[in-house]
Parts: sequence; structure tokens; C-alpha cells
Amino acid sequence: MPYELIALLMFSSLMLMLMTGQRVFGAIGAVAAIAALSLWGTGGSDIPYAATMKLMKWYPLLTLPMFIFMGYVLSESKLADDLYRMFHVWMGSLNGGLAVGTILLMILVSAMNGLSVAGMAIGATIALPELLRRGYDKRMVTGVIQAGSSLGILVPPSVVLVLYAMIARQPVGQLWLAGVVPGLIMAAMFIVYIATRCRLHPELGPALSEEERNVPLAEKIRLLRAGALPIIIFAAMMVPFINGWTSLVESSAIGALTALLAAVLKGRMNRQVFETSVRQTLAISCMFMWIILAALGFGAVFDGLGAVRAIEALFTDQLGLNPWVILILMQLSFLIMGTFLDDTAMLVIVAPLYVPLVGMLGFDLIWYGILYTITTQIAYMTPPFGYNLFLMRAMAPPEISLRDIYISIIPFVLIMVAALALVMLFPQLALWLPETVYNKG
Repeated sequence: MPYELIALLMFSSLMLMLMTGQRVFGAIGAVAAIAALSLWGTGGSDIPYAATMKLMKWYPLLTLPMFIFMGYVLSESKLADDLYRMFHVWMGSLNGGLAVGTILLMILVSAMNGLSVAGMAIGATIALPELLRRGYDKRMVTGVIQAGSSLGILVPPSVVLVLYAMIARQPVGQLWLAGVVPGLIMAAMFIVYIATRCRLHPELGPALSEEERNVPLAEKIRLLRAGALPIIIFAAMMVPFINGWTSLVESSAIGALTALLAAVLKGRMNRQVFETSVRQTLAISCMFMWIILAALGFGAVFDGLGAVRAIEALFTDQLGLNPWVILILMQLSFLIMGTFLDDTAMLVIVAPLYVPLVGMLGFDLIWYGILYTITTQIAYMTPPFGYNLFLMRAMAPPEISLRDIYISIIPFVLIMVAALALVMLFPQLALWLPETVYNKG
């Protein structure tokens, strides 16, 4: 059987297993194991052993539990509540001000956590009930929370970009910096849309009453100090790393310790918060490690087959496709896979194929990492089966229907597509900041 046909059979088998609801790491690992044993007999059993050794030697992998622990400490200790209260007080006088404040809250949560699911959970539990109680349009606020949570895997410290860095063998620091400008551009586009629409249709986002806005200046200043907390944590973690004073793992440890110290000083740390944070960190870290282990085995089989070069030859030599056309087709495939897979699963499934292919086509892998993160978040929110749509439905109150959720996301998806197009057309939007910082270093 030709190797190209074996590679196609592996991918089709993997997709079939995933659509039947199998666990991601189980599906990837099973297909890799069956293919390895079928191709190389008992010698194929060396692949999982080699993958395990490679995984254990990945020192940067230690950053994952650190960042995840940092995020859970800050969310479980309810420090995000103070942030939302700050935006409530300072921006409530504007039409749509609380919705704009929700986007800003999501940016700060992203800087503390790095997971889009955490942003969704905080937005749905803190912001959504408050916005609905204040008379905001339910479709408007549902879209705002979903769009804001999309910033979680783009704004540093993004956990997904750490995984991409390890799989693509690219510097994490450069990937984090590459996500800053596109992330802020996307957030700015969300804010402009919300402010413009609420100005034209004030009933969608009414301003707070004069009585509610009458908050003492001392309270406003106190809440403003609460907003400085994530900035302090972010700076304590990133500044030493960017300046070369600490390694990535050391910086992640600083971030985790700073978050823990902040929770203790605020009086929010207790046994339950600590135990929940540790348990959740262990569960998610183990999930990531199993997925990466399975992906390494899958990738080893693909390398042995020479599938990447075969597909490159198919696209460029036989079909004569332009590299940009191939890139766009790859992005479209992410949109399709995003209807039933999360970002981590998509990355580890296609990384053995897409990342080397992108390099062979002459594209920058740092830039492509940002394209990947934006595209997967668009896929998350694209009807009918977007991952975030059903997550939002599970967290939303009964009065918000699935139809409302579908309609709410349309303008924000269009904005994200526009942001993706900007980054594709102008790669320096992603590359300027890492090039500037690291060239100076």
C-alpha cells in the first residue's frame, strides 16, 4: 500500500474515532499504535517509549502546570470579582459601558490565566447576570462574553502558544509577544463595535442611573488599585523573562508564586481554594501531557512515512497550487475541525503535518502560530457546532436560547475574520514586537 494512502487512512480513522466521542489522547494514540505495529511489527513498539522520553526531557513543559495553577488561584480566590466591580463603577456612565468593561475584564483575565475556557467561565458567572439585570440586550451580552473569552489563547501567557512552541520548536517568548498586538487589535475592534452599536441603539446597552453612578471617590480609587493586580502579576512574570534575567520555567514559577501571594495578602486563600486549584491544575496538566504524548507518537509515524513531503509534492507539483492558496486551505480545515475539537486537539493532530509544511512553503512559523490561534477561536464560535456555543449554552440562564447564542456571535465572528485577514495581509502586526524586543536583546 502506498505511504500516501496509509497517511490518508490514518487521518480518516482518527476523524472517525473523534466523531464517535472517543477521548482525544485515546484516539490519537490508538491510531498511531495500530499504524506503527502494522508497518514495522514489534519494532513499532519503540515509538511510544521514544515519545515518552522526549516528553520527559521537555523542560519547558514545566510551565504548563505553573500557568494553570496561577489562573486557578486567581479565579478560585474571586479576585476577578474586584476587577468587574472596577469596570462597573468607572464605565457604567456610558451606553454599553459595562459591555466594554467586560471585554477589558477578559483581557486582564487572559493576562492572568491563558485559557479561553477560564475567561468564558468568569464572564458567564460574573458579568452575564449583572448585564442582564441592568437591561442589556441578551444577544448583545452573550456575544460579548464569547468574543471576550477568545482572547484567552492569544494574549500572553497563552497556554496553547506554549504547546505550539514545543511542538513547532519555536521560542515561547517570541510567540507570546507576537500575540500581543493582534490580541489588542481584536479587542479594540470589539470595543469599537460595541460602543458604536450601543450609541446608535441605546436600548441595547443602557447606562447606569445617576444614583448607581454616585460612588465615593475613595471607593473608586480602591477599585482602581484592584485593576492593577493582574498588571503587577504579568509584569513580575514577563519583564525578567523578556530581559533575559530568568528562563521561561523560572518566569512561570514567579507568576504562580505572585498569584498565590496576592491571594494570601487579599485574604482570599483558604484550604478549599488551594485544594481546588491544585486538583484542577493536576487534572488539566495530565490531560495535556497525555495528548502531547499521543501526538508525538502520531507524528513519529508520519515522519517515518514521509507524509509531509508527499503532501507538499501533491499540492505544489501535481496540483500546482500557490503557497497562499495552500495556507488558506489549511486555515479552512481548522474551521471545519473546530466544530467538534478543541484547540489543543486540533494542534496536536495536525502539527505533524501542517507545521513542517508551513516551513517548507516559506512562511514564518511564529506568524503562523498566531494565525492558528485566531482561526481556532473563530472555529469555536462558528455555528452550527462551535465548541464555545455549547459551552455558553451550558452556562447561560434559561431565557437565553441556543438560537440567541447563534445569532449573538455573528458580528463578532465577522470582526475576528477581519482581524485574521489583517494579520495574514500584514505579518508585521504579529512579528514587529518580537523582532523589536529580541533584536534589542
